[in-house]
Amino acid sequence: MLIQLLAQDPLAFVVLVTVLTFSLVLHELGHGVAAYLFGDDTARRMGRLTLNPLKHLDPMGVLLLLFVGVGWAKPVPIDTTRLRPYRAGLFAVSIAGIVINLTLAALFGFLLYALKEAQPQAVYLALVESQPAGWAGLLSLVAFYAGLINLILALFNLVPVPPLDGSRILMALVPVRYHPLIWQLDRYALYTFVLIIADMQLNGPISRMLDWAQGLYFHAIFG
Repeated sequence: MLIQLLAQDPLAFVVLVTVLTFSLVLHELGHGVAAYLFGDDTARRMGRLTLNPLKHLDPMGVLLLLFVGVGWAKPVPIDTTRLRPYRAGLFAVSIAGIVINLTLAALFGFLLYALKEAQPQAVYLALVESQPAGWAGLLSLVAFYAGLINLILALFNLVPVPPLDGSRILMALVPVRYHPLIWQLDRYALYTFVLIIADMQLNGPISRMLDWAQGLYFHAIFG
């Protein structure tokens, strides 16, 4: 849980929360920009094509990100009936935030790898011994957590259940006649999130998938 970092290193916590705030903002901004490029200017008209975090952050989503490890921002308003072409637009809008999070995860991963090569002792102390020291230790903590959380956000949103992005990607791939049914499932969004949070706490399949991704991420950087 990110909140544990607050006691371990308050400065790293503040820097990381700042980085992750803009990771969530960029995720939602990606949806809005993709929609605009495919003909829907709803997000622009409602002031959501902005880097202002106050326009994007959801208090409950941020709290869960800090205490549980999975969270969300306010969904960008999209009018799918205005997307042209519809299927390509729906797919692009749905996957845009995921692509941004994966890109950020890769960038932070490369930064952490470079730090490991340049300052191996500082990175070891920060990530293995939980004793960050100096700029390299602080930066390695931030890079590790920021990269990992962006990876988790991407994988979390790929789960194909409404209202997550994965369900919209699925819609772009299945016949249009099934779309009304998938849209109707959005009314159960609260129950979806409750089940996902319970899964995280009980080490269910989603939790195990994210643990596997965390191990793979760590192995890709440290071998």
